[in-house]
Amino acid sequence: MPAYEEDGLAMFESGAIVLHIAERSEALLPADPVGRARAQTWMFAALNTIEPAIMFFGEIELRQIEGAGVDTLRGVALDFLRLRLRELEAWLGGREFLEDRFTAGDLLMATVLEILRGKDLLQEVPALDAYRQRCKARPAYERALAAQMAAFAAHAPAGAG
Repeated sequence: MPAYEEDGLAMFESGAIVLHIAERSEALLPADPVGRARAQTWMFAALNTIEPAIMFFGEIELRQIEGAGVDTLRGVALDFLRLRLRELEAWLGGREFLEDRFTAGDLLMATVLEILRGKDLLQEVPALDAYRQRCKARPAYERALAAQMAAFAAHAPAGAG
């Protein structure tokens, strides 16, 4: 099921979709080489550094795994996730966005942090929760999310829902 379709192009990975769209928008990817590289770096950081830590811990919690060593594994996963979140919060410092302005890196980072919405973990790092809310409140973010949800609804199995 493609999540993005345009002129015969069907894409399904969020990072690839955001990069494809961002490459045509200086609003999402700066034209200057340094700014562009930094925004791309944050895109990959969201998907390859922050999201795996969230998902590793989330899988342990979701599956309610039991047995020898699970409490240790859960603790290690939680400590690792907290470390990643604190590192991201430290980078943000007093910034509004990850760099000088909103980029595709912020779009993906906010989307990844959205996985933790309503969880105590996000409340432990209030600057990240405020950052997530700031990114989410952007009208373009709201429109993109509505379009994504419409695509999911259009491709939902019969009776799902």
